[in-house]
Amino acid sequence: MCSLLSRSNVFAGASAIVTALLSGVAGQAPAQSWKPEKNVEIVVGVGPGGGVDRAARLIQKLWQETGFVGVPTAVVNKPGGGGAVAWNYLNQHPGDGQVIAFITPALITNHLGGRSPLSYQDVTPLAHLGSEYLVFAVKTDSPLKTGKDVVARLRKDSTSLSVAVGSTLGGVLHLAMAQVTKTAGGDARKLRTVVLNSSAESVTALLGGHVDLMVNTPVNTQQQLKSGMLRVIAVAAPERLAAPFAEAPTWKEQGINVVGSNWRGVIGPRGLNQAQIAYWNAALARVAQSEEWRKELERTVYVNNFLTSADARKFLEAQSNELRPLLIELGLAK
Repeated sequence: MCSLLSRSNVFAGASAIVTALLSGVAGQAPAQSWKPEKNVEIVVGVGPGGGVDRAARLIQKLWQETGFVGVPTAVVNKPGGGGAVAWNYLNQHPGDGQVIAFITPALITNHLGGRSPLSYQDVTPLAHLGSEYLVFAVKTDSPLKTGKDVVARLRKDSTSLSVAVGSTLGGVLHLAMAQVTKTAGGDARKLRTVVLNSSAESVTALLGGHVDLMVNTPVNTQQQLKSGMLRVIAVAAPERLAAPFAEAPTWKEQGINVVGSNWRGVIGPRGLNQAQIAYWNAALARVAQSEEWRKELERTVYVNNFLTSADARKFLEAQSNELRPLLIELGLAK
């Protein structure tokens, strides 16, 4: 999976980007060559209440409270197709800087897997907001004590472990497990992958003893970890995560060079000009520096590795280039 910078360098880089953008905003805001003139839509590809929806509504709230975006803003839910419905709706507004949308790795995997014709090249990347690095967990009483135990089993017989992942075969949770298996010397095509409707169902399956292992996000795992119901044997992060995951080693620490995350970003429709991109870079940088956003990232164990438009596009390109061969190997892309 695509490896980002080390945690300390990520924070330093993000802080420098934000500071530079906001310095420009502070000195030049009145001279902006473009700004929204009518209501702004923030499109999300899920229904109300999920993590992406919550993040979008927090951003909308911050913009309204600060007055930085000087027009009304609204979150527009367009669920369906793993985000494809929302992104297709966005691209029905070419060149319109007043419609933006959240993205997840599904923008990449849907296209590579043939589930959507829309790729990152068909939209305008505006920002990468943060990375939710994935966790690998077992029941507390599992005989699998460490990531090395998992690696040994996978290397010997890749069918010997059942693994729960939420939502989609070929999504980032499945691909992270496949990458661990491949790096361990096992056969990722033979994984006993149990695809459930949601990450919450993965927790239920694990605690019920129906699977040996699950791949999940920190926010869906931390309550059971705190209560002692499960044990996190590895995190797919460049460095250890914050509490309550601070005791869980990374895969890299255990000899498996795998990094995977359920990241979030923001895009505009195709055809935005540089003035529109610059405006949204500054608006999103303002969010990234806010105390409310920091608290939300802390609550959901997201790492703040903010990137502006040009670097966000490079990130998406790197993700596409890295995931394509893995999906092809798994028979999930051509």
